[in-house]
Amino acid sequence: MTSKILIVEDEQRLAETHREYLQNAGYETAWLADGLTVVPWVRDNAPDLILLDLMLPGKDGLDICKEIRAFSHVPIIMVTARAEEIDRLIGLDLGADDYICKPFSPREVVARVKTVLRRSSPQAPPGEQILNLDEERYLATVQGQKLDLTAVEFQLLSILAQKPGRIFSRNQLMDRLYPDQRVICDRTIDSHIKNLRKKIAVVAPELELIHSIYGVGYKYENP
Repeated sequence: MTSKILIVEDEQRLAETHREYLQNAGYETAWLADGLTVVPWVRDNAPDLILLDLMLPGKDGLDICKEIRAFSHVPIIMVTARAEEIDRLIGLDLGADDYICKPFSPREVVARVKTVLRRSSPQAPPGEQILNLDEERYLATVQGQKLDLTAVEFQLLSILAQKPGRIFSRNQLMDRLYPDQRVICDRTIDSHIKNLRKKIAVVAPELELIHSIYGVGYKYENP
């Protein structure tokens, strides 16, 4: 079945370019230019993915994302010309699945759409065969091979793997690993990530499961 992509963009020329490239890639598209119309449209039409501009007339893209997340898990890719780190992280905290910073190529948009739809597909549960986590025994295996992890390393891997593709900042990871608000260096996360990668490489040297996002943080991605 053809996936339906909702494009929310107030620049007509850019929206038309998105539609052309996505339709050529085999997707059905719809276009909205006013932020106030988005949430009602999503309720009535249930798109498979939303390409959501951050700055819109009527209602801001972050507010739209937050409202949609109150009733739907539809994948959302935020599009923004504001490249400040805080905007990226706020957008992802509200439930966005990915973001693209302007300027970008239409081919990049198509590639991101394909990636997000693939990892959100119910036919391919994330980590089902490659990574398995036993939360009760703190046991992690990669391709059936046991990882010798500390409790903190297991928790860190679990946080990342539960949201494949989701980018976590160091502060977000620290808050989840250390809810007692103890004072630690943010580079502690880098050290744990480094150790995790080494241990994964021992049992599966061909796999790269944990990715660094320059200036933002880390994410888990299935190959």
